[in-house]
Amino acid sequence: MSDLQNDLFLRALLKQPVERTPLWIMRQAGRYLPEYRATRKRAGDFLTLCKTPELACEVTLQPLDRYELDAAILFSDILTIPDAMGLGLHFTEGEGPKFSNPITQIDDVNRIATLEPINDLGYVFDAVSLIKKELHGRVPLIGFSGSPWTLATYMVEGQTSREFRKIKTMLYKEPQMLEQLLEILAKSVADYLTAQIRAGAQAVMIFDTWGGVLSREAYLKFSLFPMKKIVEKLLQLKTETEVPVILFTKGGGNWLPEMAATGCHGLGLDWTTEIDHARSLVGEKVALQGNLDPAVLYGSDKVIRNEVNKVLDKFGQGSGHVFNLGHGIQQFVDPDKLTVLVDAVKELSPSFHSPV
Repeated sequence: MSDLQNDLFLRALLKQPVERTPLWIMRQAGRYLPEYRATRKRAGDFLTLCKTPELACEVTLQPLDRYELDAAILFSDILTIPDAMGLGLHFTEGEGPKFSNPITQIDDVNRIATLEPINDLGYVFDAVSLIKKELHGRVPLIGFSGSPWTLATYMVEGQTSREFRKIKTMLYKEPQMLEQLLEILAKSVADYLTAQIRAGAQAVMIFDTWGGVLSREAYLKFSLFPMKKIVEKLLQLKTETEVPVILFTKGGGNWLPEMAATGCHGLGLDWTTEIDHARSLVGEKVALQGNLDPAVLYGSDKVIRNEVNKVLDKFGQGSGHVFNLGHGIQQFVDPDKLTVLVDAVKELSPSFHSPV
């Protein structure tokens, strides 16, 4: 961490003393920023934006040029791995991602088992290297991936789903097939995040967007278990400095102790879980990241400051808190409102920390 001008984010994840609470924002490089929309238009389409390292670097840095954030996060998409597996990823305006060749039978699973998607994801690692270089040590760079379960939902459903009928039918009707798919994805995600770390990522986050749609028993087996295997592999890496791992399950507030037991460094919280309750459940075992409701940013400046103070107060004194939204920033938010949030965290959080 010695080459960083600002290492607050990493210190907080490692439960080391900090002088104030660090913050970054999920989807901080996104559609709410006019400069992002301009770059996206120049790229022509979303996938070209993701797959062009220079453009991915440009949009990754845009929020850092506008706001005093404490981390950058790689601009990419969670579906890069299934795309590299030949499932035919494409984006339909207003409808989100779709796959032309979804997983429908065991032959499909056996086919992707022979693939090494990592070989076709060089553009991601090139982007990581370029972003790391262009950051000049300003702040740490976060790499990320979708979780095996979340990737599997898209790969089996073929698109975003509300009922998850196909993947849940597989779970209860052909669980061995799902387990085989998740095993393949766990290996791919571990390899993917390892390569991001080798390229320069200083922390990594696993986004389990759809783990919250499962029952407790199904979550532990089909979502958390594959993530635990990934964490274990990442913790075995030999790196110059420790690379923290964050797990985030949207709707996962009921399973925080089990998530903390994976060996990860931090847990992301959505806004449905109170951060004081989360801290009481996991104690000092892991850091906590979150968890302001993204819709708060539609409120007045006074409301935003008050809600920021509530989150800080509920976490309480000491390190181990990374301030963030409970999910991604929404596209219709006024960019100036994020300035209010950033200023509030910087102004209000030092009183929750001892001088370093």
